[in-house]
Amino acid sequence: MHNKTLSELSAALQAGEFSSTELTQSYLDRISSLDPQINAFVTVTQQLALDTAAAADKRIAAGTAAPLTGIPLAQKDIFCTEGVKTTCGSKMLDNFISPYDATVIENFNAAGAVMLGKTNMDEFAMGSSNETSYYGPVKNPWDINKVPGGSSGGSAAAVAARLAPASTGTDTGGSIRQPASLCGITGLKPTYGRVSRYGMIAFASSLDQAGPMTRTAEDAAMMLNCMAGFDERDSTSAQRDVPDYTANLNDSLQGLTIGLPKEYFGEGLDAQVGSAVEAAIREYENLGAVVKEISLPNTHLAVPTYYVVAPAECSSNLSRFDGVRFGYRCDDPADLEDLYKRSRGEGFGAEVKRRIMIGAYALSAGYYDAYYIKAQQLRRLISDDFKRAFEEVDVIMGPTAPEPAFGLGEKSDDPITMYLSDIYTIAANLAGLPGMSVPAGFVNNMPVGLQIIGNYFDESRLLNVAHRYQQVTDWHARTPEQFK
Repeated sequence: MHNKTLSELSAALQAGEFSSTELTQSYLDRISSLDPQINAFVTVTQQLALDTAAAADKRIAAGTAAPLTGIPLAQKDIFCTEGVKTTCGSKMLDNFISPYDATVIENFNAAGAVMLGKTNMDEFAMGSSNETSYYGPVKNPWDINKVPGGSSGGSAAAVAARLAPASTGTDTGGSIRQPASLCGITGLKPTYGRVSRYGMIAFASSLDQAGPMTRTAEDAAMMLNCMAGFDERDSTSAQRDVPDYTANLNDSLQGLTIGLPKEYFGEGLDAQVGSAVEAAIREYENLGAVVKEISLPNTHLAVPTYYVVAPAECSSNLSRFDGVRFGYRCDDPADLEDLYKRSRGEGFGAEVKRRIMIGAYALSAGYYDAYYIKAQQLRRLISDDFKRAFEEVDVIMGPTAPEPAFGLGEKSDDPITMYLSDIYTIAANLAGLPGMSVPAGFVNNMPVGLQIIGNYFDESRLLNVAHRYQQVTDWHARTPEQFK
C-alpha cells in the first residue's frame, strides 16, 4: 500500500480494496519501525489517526467521500492543531497544545483526511538543512549521513521514505522546494495568498506560504484542491475562485515557451546538477516546448534582500514569545526583565537568535531606511524582472538547489554558505510567485530537482507542465533502498 500515490489510494479506498483503518495502521507501523532512522516526526497521533480513519470508512460506505477521505497525511509542525502539541521545532513551544485548528488543518479535516502526526522542521522554519530543530536533525532517506533540506525537511523525508503518501510544508525562501529537491519528491509553493496562513505560526508574514509535498504532480493537484481558497481570517488571503487543479493535467505542451535565466546556470551551480537540469529541459523540447534564454538581472540581489526582509519580519513576529502567555518560561525569574531575557535566551536556538538580532538591527532607529526600506525597493526590482520575463515566456525553469544534499554538520558553522542553498528559490518568495520542484535525476546517488516558476495564480499550468514530464520519466517513482 505504501507505494501507491494519492490518486491510486483514493481509487483503491473507493473500490474497497482495503479500508482507511487498514491503510492508516500500515503507515503507523512503518513510522514506528522506520522513523527512528530519519527522525521525520515530532509527534505521532496514533489514536486520533485511527479514530479519524474509522469515521472515514463510514463516510466512504455512505457514498459521501471526498477524494482525500480516508487518506493518511503528515502535517508540518508549524500548523496549529487543536488538542495536539504544535512546536514549530522549538523548545519555546515544546509544551504548547494548540486550542484551535489552522485553516489548512480545518480543510483537511473537512475532506476526511487522516492526520498521522506532525513532522520535524527547522526551528520556526529558519534553516535550509533541518539541523536547527530542538528535536534533533532530520536525516535524508537516500543517505542518512546527509541533510534532507529545510525547513520542511521532516515532511520531505516522510514522503521520500514512504512514511506518509503526502505531507504539508511551508515555503518562506524555498522551504518546500529545496527539501523536495534534496529528497527526490514533488513540492509546490503556491502564489502568495492562495493558501490561508491563519493558524500557521508566522516566520516572515509577507513571504510565508503553505503548500503540498507529494510524490507526483497529480497528487500535488489533489492536495492543492483541498488547501487553496479565500479565508476571511487571513488579511493576505486572495479572493479568487479555486479551479480544479486536476482538470488540465494532461493538456499538451506543444508551443509552451520555457524561459531559462542565464543567471541560474552560472558560477555556483554544481556541473552535474546543471547537466541533469539540461537533460530535463531536453525532455520538454521532445514534448513540444520551445526554450528561450532570458535574463533576471537582479537575481544576485535576492539573497541579501531576503536576509534583511525575513529577519526583520521574524524579529517582529517572534516578539510574542516572551514567557508570559504561552510557551517556555524560565525558572524563578527575578523580575519581568529577567523573565523576558532568560525565557527567550533559553527557549530560542542559535539560528533563531541570529535572525532576531539581524532583524532588530535592520528595524532600529537610523537603520530602518538604510536597510528595510532599501530591501523592499530591491524586492520590487526583482519582481519587475519576473514581470518582464512572463511577457515573453509561459514558465521559467532552472535548478532548484545548486547542489545535491550535503553532509550533516557540513555547513552548520557557516551560515552564509548555508543561506546560499536557497539562491534559486528565494526570488519567487520575494515576488510572491508560484514555484515547484520536481525530481529530475540523480548526482552521486542523491536526488536533483528541476524548479518550475509560473506567473501569479498559474498553479494549474505548473502542475500540467510537471505532470507531463512525470509521464515520460520515472525519477519521481524511485524509492530509497532501505525504505522500499
